[in-house]
Amino acid sequence: MSTGTRKTGLVIIDKPRGPSSHQVAAWVGDLLGVDVGHAGTLDPMVSGVLVVMLGNAVRLAPLLLQHDKEYVALMRLHGDAEPSDVLEAAREFTGRIYQRPPRRSAVKRALRIRTIQDLTVLDQQGRLVLLRIRCDAGTYIRSLCHHLGLVLGVGGHMQELRRTRSGTFDETQAHTLHALKDAVVRAEEGDSSALDAMILPVEVAIPEVQTVVIRDSAVDAVCHGAVLAGVGVVSATKFKRGEKVAVLTEKNEFVCLGKALVDATAIIPGKPGLVVAPDTVFMAPGTYPRCWKKHQTVP
Repeated sequence: MSTGTRKTGLVIIDKPRGPSSHQVAAWVGDLLGVDVGHAGTLDPMVSGVLVVMLGNAVRLAPLLLQHDKEYVALMRLHGDAEPSDVLEAAREFTGRIYQRPPRRSAVKRALRIRTIQDLTVLDQQGRLVLLRIRCDAGTYIRSLCHHLGLVLGVGGHMQELRRTRSGTFDETQAHTLHALKDAVVRAEEGDSSALDAMILPVEVAIPEVQTVVIRDSAVDAVCHGAVLAGVGVVSATKFKRGEKVAVLTEKNEFVCLGKALVDATAIIPGKPGLVVAPDTVFMAPGTYPRCWKKHQTVP
């Protein structure tokens, strides 16, 4: 596709029920003519927000896969239960819970701990209960519904599920595959405005990550994999040693993700000392002028 539209970024797809997440991502890749990946698998019969990474944005996968999720689930109870009892049971499941992946899951069925930030009963009609769940990545809603039914003493199962949010991306930002196809056709006809609006820059994926802003003179060295030193730092937000941080230019351009080698409080802008080790570089070398010597390892 020769449209001039950028081939690196994110597109938020409203996944329909039926196809797998992998198939939906593959269709997006075929439409845009670019390699893709997706952040957070949805079962075939689950709909909703699917973050598809385009081009080298697939390097964001470790970050995006950790994002909290929000779902709306329809649970069917196997017996009658008073609404007050359902509300009380829902409150008991808020906080840290133990889960074991369902038998139909593709992952190892090891016991795991997940946090339910919020579990709200939106409506109840007879044995049908509509729930909204805000939770850690990797929470199994099918298991949650099963356990809620057990606590209520009547049994229960998940009947329908829709993901309404993944990290900072919610369903209001999601596009259907049909809308994406229409935008691609318009782009091929010379108007890429709709498609450009759908493809988000990688910078939108990092608002939940602590940041380090660096000098222009340090950018190219970091793009070549150099460990960032304090002399190249302009400012830093609050983070601890070992945390994932995003390195930005003074123009707020995304340079890389890296591991903090020290607490942010130990960083003195303009002073020596290694502070961040890049592990996923997004900006291409040569984007900024080279201000370092061949064998130099820090900016």
